[in-house]
Amino acid sequence: MSKRAYRATRVNDVNWDQLAQGKDGLDIALGVDVGKYSLWAVCRWADGRFERPWRVQNPGEIPTLLTLLKRVSAGRKLVVAMESSGTYGDALRQALADNQIEVQRVGGKAAHDYAEVFDGVPSQHDGKDAAVVAELAALGKAMPWEYQPADPWEQELAYWVEWMVAHRQMLTIWQGRLEGLLARHWPEATQVLKLSSGTLLRVLKRYGTPQALAADGEAAKLLARWGGAFLAPEKIEQLLAGAGASVGVRLGEWQQRQIQNYAQQALAARQEANRAQRRLRSLAAGHAVLQAQGKVVGVPTACVLWVSTGDPRKYHAAGAYRKAMGLNLVERSSGTYQGRLRISKRGSPRTRQWLYFAVLRLVQKCGVRPWYEAKKAHDEADARRVVVAVMRKLAVALYYVGVHNEEFQPGRLFGRIRRRRDSPGEQKSRTKRRSRAEQI
Repeated sequence: MSKRAYRATRVNDVNWDQLAQGKDGLDIALGVDVGKYSLWAVCRWADGRFERPWRVQNPGEIPTLLTLLKRVSAGRKLVVAMESSGTYGDALRQALADNQIEVQRVGGKAAHDYAEVFDGVPSQHDGKDAAVVAELAALGKAMPWEYQPADPWEQELAYWVEWMVAHRQMLTIWQGRLEGLLARHWPEATQVLKLSSGTLLRVLKRYGTPQALAADGEAAKLLARWGGAFLAPEKIEQLLAGAGASVGVRLGEWQQRQIQNYAQQALAARQEANRAQRRLRSLAAGHAVLQAQGKVVGVPTACVLWVSTGDPRKYHAAGAYRKAMGLNLVERSSGTYQGRLRISKRGSPRTRQWLYFAVLRLVQKCGVRPWYEAKKAHDEADARRVVVAVMRKLAVALYYVGVHNEEFQPGRLFGRIRRRRDSPGEQKSRTKRRSRAEQI
């Protein structure tokens, strides 16, 4: 490569007539490296030659780039290739689609791995990354990536999923702060009701201190109204008795206000998350895929999977759907070193997070729990691997449930584990016994 092969030229200064001399009809793959403030474009001719990078301000000079690309595509085939990283390139994708210019997607991992193959140097920078993307597209290592705006139903579904997730995260933050305060000032409260209880949050918002709750003669009626059928009278008595005899550190005025404000914020986040879940259930009503998957993991979780991973009907197989979730197994082994299998963790982390919580609920059911307990008995120290194993099976099941409308049958996925794996010591003893038998 030339010493200054990646020296960039501003897109306004590109002299296309000079660059195109003697290359009439030669196709072009244009690789684009996307940054927040700049786009780097590299033109690769069909005969393997490259032009120097063009530097484009993002998004201010996108119209200038489009004007240039219209001239570039005259009399030849033009393909623009981009990496699937972030959202900074969405404005360019939309503009290219509006001007009927073909766009292809190159995987970020493929571009990273090809960097050293490209010029013998493992370094990566904007100009080289754009050239690598153009090279991979020219070699047929890219996929069509036409920009298609989501329909109104999907836009609303994504909105409420984001709203629900955001408020659940805020609820977790406020509950964590309340946990520390109650452990110091009102430790008896969380022994009766969990912080996830709306009743306890209302108590903390209204009273703030155990003394204030114990002094209110109408507190029992108020608690019964807040808790309804889910709050037993025995728990009301325990909460009031604990408040009257609390040994927690006495609260000052500002500490009381702190607890009340935290509880108010937690309660508001909880209510907004519940409102979003109700709206998601309404949007999923009558939708075959979401209703089918919702019977297995719950409709809100099914909506999260749809927004984060996409329509399962667009995947050609259950394995591809699971791979998009980052649950496919990968291994790194060489020579005598044998690496452990692990999941790739590609794709959206949110998908795996919500699927993880769904599995924690699923393993409590009779059709799954025996398999889970038997599998966990093999290695008590690493129960998380068993949970991941259930996640992998569940991902496959969700594909068949959503795409082929099959009924979820835990017995087909979680059969009986007939034989317990021997420990290393048992395996060694078995080998010795076999050797002795052969000698005899």
